[in-house]
Amino acid sequence: MTKAGERKVETVEKVNGGAGFIMKEALLMTEQLGEHCKMFSKVTLKPNCELGHHEHHGETEAYYILSGTGMYDDDGKAVPIEAGDVTFCEDGKGHGVKNTGSEDLEFIALILKK
Repeated sequence: MTKAGERKVETVEKVNGGAGFIMKEALLMTEQLGEHCKMFSKVTLKPNCELGHHEHHGETEAYYILSGTGMYDDDGKAVPIEAGDVTFCEDGKGHGVKNTGSEDLEFIALILKK
């Protein structure tokens, strides 16, 4: 178990060539992820920040949008996103996300290995 406030929040700039920075909070420790889960994290994007377009090979990634609004790059197609939406990037495809709103865009990111 991990409790809010006990987990480390990592700030990473220009992720995959995106503008600004992201804040990533691992919700489980590496040893808790198991053999099929690569990442289970809460990601926060400040207004005008983005996670640049990138591809996944041998894995998939889903985002569950918790709060805020943004634009999701679904393998080259721009799709508006908001709280409650779930995105899914298939193996071999690419995606990215930008906070286009005036509040933080927060989401849970889950990467599963094939």
